This record gives sequence, C-alpha cells and structure tokens, in this order.
Amino acid sequence: MSSPNYEKVEDKMPDPQNPPPYSEKESYRGPDPSAGPLPPMGYGAPSPMPNQYQPYYGAPGADSSQGPVLQPPQAVFITPVQPTNEPDYLVYSIFTMLCCCLPLGIAALVYSIMTREANHMGNLTAAQRNSRLARVLAHSAVGVGLGCLILYIALMVILTTTTT
Repeated sequence: MSSPNYEKVEDKMPDPQNPPPYSEKESYRGPDPSAGPLPPMGYGAPSPMPNQYQPYYGAPGADSSQGPVLQPPQAVFITPVQPTNEPDYLVYSIFTMLCCCLPLGIAALVYSIMTREANHMGNLTAAQRNSRLARVLAHSAVGVGLGCLILYIALMVILTTTTT
C-alpha cells in the first residue's frame, strides 16, 4: 500500500527535546524578577480597577504637547417616581371571581394587580388603562353571574310548575 503521493511523517517531526520558539520575532522572557513579587489576586485582594479620574488623550493627530486631560466623573441625578392613585378594584375583582363568574373574575383580578403595579411605578397611562379594563371585566362578571342566576331561577320555576 505504498503510494508515491504519501510522504513519511517520521521524517518531518520536530525533536520533542528541543521545541521551536513560540514566535520567530520575539521570544517569551517571563516576568521581570527585579520588579519584586507579584501581588496576590485571591479573595480580598484589591481589584485592578482604574483610577476615578481617567486620562483622556483626545483624537489621534491632535496637539499631543498638552498631555492627558483629566475628566471628572459626570453627576447622575435620580428623580424619585411619583406614584399615581388610580383605583385598582382589587376587592371587587376578588368578589366577582369567587361569587359571579370565575373566568371573567380572574381576568379582572389580573388587571387589578397590573393597575396596582403601574400605580407603584408611576406609569399613569398604564394604570388608567388597566384600571378601566379591571372595572369593565368585573362589571361583565357581575352581569354574567346575575344573568345565570336569573336563568337558573326561571328554569326552576318552569320545571316546578310543569311537574305539578
């Protein structure tokens, strides 16, 4: 199975005792022993974070005779959020969920909770929208519950009068 296209690999292998250098241009020299020991980087060691005032060198090709320009950190102003006060209809939603119509009551409860969160975050438009939806769903649940109750009473009256 010898073919002239294949070469012997053993002839091209480098000597494992004398490996070639990593880079042809510059070899690795290692840390400078005259600089002293390296600081430990374990738990509690100071992190190599930059200084509070970082030098700004400007665009390349600009006047480089000035040297670095120190920039102070920029101030950040945080304004507190004013909570809104839209009604959330939470108790009404719980009542309609338990007593009238379960699916519409659950939807009203979800929108009531979303209204409460939007009120807390200060988002007035979302609070108004969710409050309106919670109220409409709760009213619908009461309507469906009363409609079912009236239908049940009418059906019972019809069934009792026809059997006697």
